[in-house]
Amino acid sequence: MSDRTVTEAEARTLVAESIRRIVPDADVGAVPDDTPLRAEFELDSLDFLTFVETLAQRSGVEITEDDYGRLVTMHTCVGFLTGG
Repeated sequence: MSDRTVTEAEARTLVAESIRRIVPDADVGAVPDDTPLRAEFELDSLDFLTFVETLAQRSGVEITEDDYGRLVTMHTCVGFLTGG
C-alpha cells in the first residue's frame, strides 16, 4: 500500500465508481457491506482485474495480486483502502 490516506467515505465512493465502470447501472449503495461484490455484480476474472486497476488508479493505493483476497466485499475493500 502507498502512504496516501483514503477516508472511509472516499473509499466507498472509489469502490462504487470502480464497479460502475464495469456495470454502469450498478446500485452499489443498495448492496449490504458484507455481500461479495464479484458475485453480486457477476464480475468475471477480466472484470475483476479492471475493477482492481481502476481502484488502484483512482485511489493512488498500490494493489498487488496478493491483495486481491482482501477486495471481496464493500467492507473489506474500504478496510484495505483506509489501511484498516
